[in-house]
Amino acid sequence: MRVALSVACFDDALFPATGRAAVALLERLGHEVAYPPQTCCGQIHWTTGYHREAAGLARAYAAAFEGAALEGAEVVVALSASCAAAVRDAYPRIARAARDPALARAAEGLAVYELTEFLVDVLGVTDVGAYFPHRVAYHPVCASARTLGLADKPLRLLRAVKGLELADLPAAGECCGFGGSFAMKNADVSVAMVADKVRHIRETGADVVCAVDNSCLAHIGGALSRLRSGVRAVHLAEILAGTGPS
Repeated sequence: MRVALSVACFDDALFPATGRAAVALLERLGHEVAYPPQTCCGQIHWTTGYHREAAGLARAYAAAFEGAALEGAEVVVALSASCAAAVRDAYPRIARAARDPALARAAEGLAVYELTEFLVDVLGVTDVGAYFPHRVAYHPVCASARTLGLADKPLRLLRAVKGLELADLPAAGECCGFGGSFAMKNADVSVAMVADKVRHIRETGADVVCAVDNSCLAHIGGALSRLRSGVRAVHLAEILAGTGPS
C-alpha cells in the first residue's frame, strides 16, 4: 500500500526523529511511504478563534493530500492524534463556517488515520516485530481518547512489543495540561495539571512515558526533566520502529 505521511508542525520543527521512525516502521511492514509538501492543518488556529486563517490552512492541507492521492496514495497516516482529529472532526465545521462546499467535499474524501488506528484497524496488525526493553507508561492524549476513540489500540501494540513491560498509569485519562494555546493562556492551571500527571507517571516506576502526540510529550517531558526524574518521553512510533532510546 502507498501511504501519505502527515507530520505535525510540532514534529517537523522539534521532533524529526518521529517522522523518520514512522517511515522506517511502515516500510518494514512492506508499505511505500510518500511525504507530500504540506502545511499546518490549522487546528490551533481554529480552536483559538482564527477561523479565516484556519480555513486557508485547511484548504492547503486538503490540496496537498488530494495531490498525494492522485499520485497513488491510498490513505493518509498522521503522527499526531490532534491533527487527525482536526481533519476528521473540525474540517467539516471549518467548511461550514467558511461556507466552502469544496473544502467540505475535500475533507470528506480524505482518508486520514492516526498511526495506531491505521496499524490495528486498517492493516490488522498488533505485533510489528518491535523490541524495547523498558518499563513504559502510556498517556492517552485527549484527542486520541475523546475525539478519535482510539481506546486500547495503542496499548495492544505496546503489549506486543518484546521486552516491554507496560505500567498501569493512575488517572491515565486526565489531561496533561498542554492543550495547545491553553498552556500559554492558563499557565498556572497547566502547570498544576502536568504536576499531577508526572506524579502519577513516577508512581508507576516507568523509565519511559509514551503517547501518540509529541506536543503533550514535550509538556510532560519538560516537567519530568525539570524534576530530574530520569523518565524519558518517547513517541509511540519510535518504540514501534525500534528507534527509541536504548
